[in-house]
Amino acid sequence: MAGQNEAARLEALQELNLLDTPPSESFDRITRMAAQIFGLPISAVSLTDQNRQWFKSRVGVEHWSIPRDKAPCAQVAESAEVVLIPDMLDDECYATSILAEQGIRFYAGAPLVTREGYGLGALCVLGTEPREATAEEMAALNDLAQIVMAQIELQHAFGRVDPISGLPNRTQFLDDLEDLGRDHPGERRLVVMIELARTEQLDNGVRVLGSDYVDDLVRQGARTLRAVLAPGEQAYHVASTKFAFVTAPGVDADACVARLRASVEQLREGSRLRFLVTAAIGVAPFETGRTAPTDVLRIAHSAALDARASESAVSLYSPWNDSLHRRRFRLLNDFGPALTSPTQLRVMLQPRIELATRACVGAEALLRWRHPQLGEISPAEFMPIIEQTAFARPATERVLDLGLGQLAAWHAAGQDLQLSINISAANLEQSDFAETVQSALAEHAVPAHLLELEVTESAVMDNPAHAIRQLELLDAAGVRLAIDDFGTGQSSLAYLQRLPAKVVKLDQSFIRDLEDDSREQTLVQSMITLSHELGYRVVAEGVETEAVAQRLAAMGCDEGQGYAFARPLELAAFNDWLQPQVGS
Repeated sequence: MAGQNEAARLEALQELNLLDTPPSESFDRITRMAAQIFGLPISAVSLTDQNRQWFKSRVGVEHWSIPRDKAPCAQVAESAEVVLIPDMLDDECYATSILAEQGIRFYAGAPLVTREGYGLGALCVLGTEPREATAEEMAALNDLAQIVMAQIELQHAFGRVDPISGLPNRTQFLDDLEDLGRDHPGERRLVVMIELARTEQLDNGVRVLGSDYVDDLVRQGARTLRAVLAPGEQAYHVASTKFAFVTAPGVDADACVARLRASVEQLREGSRLRFLVTAAIGVAPFETGRTAPTDVLRIAHSAALDARASESAVSLYSPWNDSLHRRRFRLLNDFGPALTSPTQLRVMLQPRIELATRACVGAEALLRWRHPQLGEISPAEFMPIIEQTAFARPATERVLDLGLGQLAAWHAAGQDLQLSINISAANLEQSDFAETVQSALAEHAVPAHLLELEVTESAVMDNPAHAIRQLELLDAAGVRLAIDDFGTGQSSLAYLQRLPAKVVKLDQSFIRDLEDDSREQTLVQSMITLSHELGYRVVAEGVETEAVAQRLAAMGCDEGQGYAFARPLELAAFNDWLQPQVGS
């Protein structure tokens, strides 16, 4: 019976996840108070493990644990009662204990008892001289022990321990990192984050099996993680399906990665859902006390995201990748203010040239961003980010407004040039996109046929039925439509015939090596011929040299666009460039 009670007591202690965790100021404050009340140099929150007394908090003690054998705190835990020893040398049991051998004479301990009655250990005070303890002192010690126990229960029940995994949560992880930095500053450590599954895998599992699917995954992951951790490593549940832990000081990063690669397979084999999920593990070095706890968690998450693209599913933190993602996030965050700034966003124009006559027949409007701190931002960098967010609509509306303003000026001056503007998949998702374009045309008094909207094959394929409906409405209004980056998408020519487009723009990847690559020449010629037979006008992008321009003209390509004719120009510079073209 005693053995069963001890097993249950140890299980209760393990479930609280206190052993081998970093020190905490919330416990240290109580320990200091106990020492002050007794006027003694030594005090500790001592937890009774299987073979040791481990100190969650300590004052006047250098070491973190002592053997359990003949430790009076063990008697407190086993009996769940107060133990008072005025002079250990006079006590038959403890006269030969390790404490007595180290010069300890006085001991008083109050029990730390769970609601179920299990003794976890003691809040104790120790002295090097024999003494008695007053009833008031012992009452105060017992009160403080209950405060310690309340703190333990609060951590476990309210915001410190996850109820599904049973592991300390993100809040506790950050607090423990703070304490680690205070007590052991400047140590080089590794933080490890384990992500149990991809988002789409979780979504699919919940759709079929319900929310219990994620709970089961988390429980299995927590069990397996506890089994593979090295002594002294504490697992934390830092997000829905993400765990983290910090290695001991001096662990080699490459050795850690090698060990974790083996653990990935163990995680999979330990789960009955192993064929449905894919774990990823990120490893990031940091220095205690010099890297903010939130940044430690962030770089671990960054490494875990990189691991998703790794064949081994384990990745070391890459400062370069992290810097890239942080820049992307900054650009996304700063684009909102840019939309309302009169100076940051502007439109530049790149001429479209009719290859047979070399006359300028129009231009493509290209959005440019001059960031107040970062300077000029390439559209190739910011547009792919913007197009995936709610900024896609206001960005397109800004280009439409600026571009149509210029079209109106040309039209009023008798120059009926066409202006081409790029639109994204997000624009085609808008139920009122065609209406928005028509309203903008009316506001600027621009004939619809002077506006060309460029859309990529992939943008249409995101939601084909809805996209085609919007394009049909635009076509019916007289707006000319062009298929941009033609030949790089996944759709078939048969499907593209359903689009009400009048123009195809050959992607520059086909044009770049046209002069020197006979296979490229055959391919481009075939694309031009087929496009003409299907009724499309053909525009070649990325025309860099006069030789390529002449070859495209010989192939029957209708228009060209590229540095061979002009780079993208500011509005005033474009109009200056245009005058000789119009005069000729």
